[in-house]
Amino acid sequence: MIKKTVISVRSTAILGTISVLLSACAAGPDYQSPALPSFSSLDAKATSRELTSVPNTAGGSAQRIEPTLLVPSQWWSEFQSDALNQLVQVALEKNPSLAAADRSLLAAQENANAQYGALFPAISATGNVSRNSYPPATYGQTSGNNNTYNLYGAGVNVSYRLDLTGGVRRQIESALAQADFQKYQLEGAYLSLTSNVVATAIREASQREQYDALAKILESQQDFAKLVAKQFEIGAVSQIDVSSQNTLVANTQSQLLTFEKNLAITQNQLAALLGGYPGTVIAKRLDLKSLQLPKQIPDLVPSNLVAQRPDILAAEALVKSTNAQFGVATANLLPQINLTAGLGTSALLTDMLFGPQATIWTLGAGLTQPLFQGGALVASRRAAKANYDQAALNYEAVVTNAFTEVSNSLKALEVSARNLQASAAAEKNAGINLRLVEQQYRFGTANYLAVLNSQTQYQQAKINLINAQADRFAYSAALYAALGGGWWDRAGPASLRVNGQTNSQISQTQLLK
Repeated sequence: MIKKTVISVRSTAILGTISVLLSACAAGPDYQSPALPSFSSLDAKATSRELTSVPNTAGGSAQRIEPTLLVPSQWWSEFQSDALNQLVQVALEKNPSLAAADRSLLAAQENANAQYGALFPAISATGNVSRNSYPPATYGQTSGNNNTYNLYGAGVNVSYRLDLTGGVRRQIESALAQADFQKYQLEGAYLSLTSNVVATAIREASQREQYDALAKILESQQDFAKLVAKQFEIGAVSQIDVSSQNTLVANTQSQLLTFEKNLAITQNQLAALLGGYPGTVIAKRLDLKSLQLPKQIPDLVPSNLVAQRPDILAAEALVKSTNAQFGVATANLLPQINLTAGLGTSALLTDMLFGPQATIWTLGAGLTQPLFQGGALVASRRAAKANYDQAALNYEAVVTNAFTEVSNSLKALEVSARNLQASAAAEKNAGINLRLVEQQYRFGTANYLAVLNSQTQYQQAKINLINAQADRFAYSAALYAALGGGWWDRAGPASLRVNGQTNSQISQTQLLK
């Protein structure tokens, strides 16, 4: 006869009361946001609110830095370029890396949902049938045939682990923090993609304009080389003048080929950001002259930056996750209580399976206290604490880097405004000087060395001006990105590819042909 132990209703009530009383307790420290230096020490302001303007020059319009201005969600639209808006739109719809980040977020969210199952009893249904044969010796007999029979069974089993130490809740907390981490990773990928599209489109426009300008300069140099050759034929100049001009032409041709290579590389990069392949021709090209500088641009607000930058929020989510894992490792050192229950039937015939004489049931409770596991649990707890410390230090490094990027962007924006003014003046004066010297050379009042110097100066001044114009737009975009990009006010999802949502009727084939 088997003796059965049954947990009384009173004992069950006591265990339930203990579970409720301890449900508010969880092993390990509760999460607290990492401490930061005072915002006054993190602050970085622009030297001047009104940036230098250069009238009648692309990228030279008036621009003011406003501390209270919020970063718009679609900050790239502040450049007032339909072509740029369309490029960003296609990237959001077609870029596979952004879509992959979206799927990573979904997986992390579902993993967090799966963790909630540990808070509830596990219930399973069972069914079995077996063919059994036992010899007479099993029953103490010395003769006779084997006892052969079928045994049928069905039942429901319930098991529940009391989360008295809070290990399950800490595991859920960690999983939710990991989901937050993936969320901010997605927003970081969104910010990175949009800022890279803008920066690459500006660079492509700049390199294309530099290539066109250099091609015109080369044409002018070739025309002047023909003039020098004719003057050599009549003995007006020496062979040195001819060879010097031909050398300048050859150098410019070599430089033009380098520009051609760099332009192709940038165009391939832009095509890849838009979800295309290398060599794809981008039909909707950006023109620097079509861009408008944002008249007002945001400044740094330290508290906002910490609450808005995706990389800072992702780093903090990792701190929270590792803090919860430290709690899980602590809970593993404490006692674990498991409750089990089973209700079923067992019979030799199927028509007797659900009869009153076939019912079987069990109730059980178990207590497990780790005593010795070779130091594995203690070492795991120390490792979890080290992971938390590492995450906290990484968070501090991310914050420092964020403020550094904003400070650098502000300074670069200020310097680029003044540099554009200087570059525009240099290009204008170099052009005037070249025209005068070439005219004097034709009249025989200037030597060839002066012409050669003027041509070289103008060529460099023209390239510098285009670079300075591109920098004004690029550094304005970089400041938007450094401030977080305004993703928190976005109405739609980050990736339009996996969500099937589009805000425009522009297809990839319209931009990539």
